[in-house]
Amino acid sequence: MSYEWDNKKPTAQMLGRWQPFHDGHYALFEEIIKKTGQVCIQVRDVQGVDDNPFDFESVKKNIEEILNPKYKNRFKIMLVPNITNISYGRGVGYKIEEVVLPEKIQQISATKIRAKMRKDGKLK
Repeated sequence: MSYEWDNKKPTAQMLGRWQPFHDGHYALFEEIIKKTGQVCIQVRDVQGVDDNPFDFESVKKNIEEILNPKYKNRFKIMLVPNITNISYGRGVGYKIEEVVLPEKIQQISATKIRAKMRKDGKLK
């Protein structure tokens, strides 16, 4: 039976640049989806800012290729402004929490991945 997204259902949020979406992000997604069963993935609009070479459509396609085999329809991807601060006045029905992954996963670096892609001629 396929999953049907429901905007009214509790949903977890992932906010990031995803430049590119890698195994560390995938491990984080797998922990986050356990919380609510569906995840809104927000892609910060950062192409061309510092070392962020990928545009939204490339990032979205990359995420979908990685997540769809196991999690089709359990996530939505949206472009958002370059959010750098998340602030709130009081608790109004949501939690802000850090997911701590194993050190081996935390060591995965998109910066290093981009450097290797450049070295291999896959990225300018």
